[in-house]
Amino acid sequence: MSGKTKVLIGVGVAVLVVLLFVGRIIGWRNHLVDLEETVKSSWANVDNQLQRRLDLIPNLVETVKGYAAHEKEVLTEVTKARASVAGAGSPAEKIQANNQLTSALSRLLVVVERYPDLKANQNFLALQDELAGTENRISVERKRYNDAVNMFNKTRRKIPYSFFAGSFPAAEYFEAAPEAKDAPKVKF
Repeated sequence: MSGKTKVLIGVGVAVLVVLLFVGRIIGWRNHLVDLEETVKSSWANVDNQLQRRLDLIPNLVETVKGYAAHEKEVLTEVTKARASVAGAGSPAEKIQANNQLTSALSRLLVVVERYPDLKANQNFLALQDELAGTENRISVERKRYNDAVNMFNKTRRKIPYSFFAGSFPAAEYFEAAPEAKDAPKVKF
């Protein structure tokens, strides 16, 4: 084997190693992109369920208004919280606004306990069931979103992914509001 052949083989091996390394780097970056898209998709599912709840609230408020006209403060609070959710832009803003809405809705349900006729009203019962189902869907989607955030954030901190982390900011968890730890008190 001549010296020229050895050089060509050496260059060929070096090019192959570089190509394999570059391919691996591309693979790592693409994995982060996949995880980031999973987070975005999961957030879209959460957002979809939050919108579903948002759409139910005006009907619920109108039904309660007929029975509890003097509970205006609670109804106004629910309406304002709903408006802040509708006006929220980023996931962080939506999380905060939805925590306020959850708190307002829990106070509304305490008001409902004071009105036995309202609790027996078929329209209200149907809306309440729909809202309960939506809350369950929100809970499931929130968990899926937080699982996706967890996987993404853990992966972006690991070597070799951490070398690309600068172009992938950490995702935020959807955490419950501090008030959620205190269940509303229902008194008869």
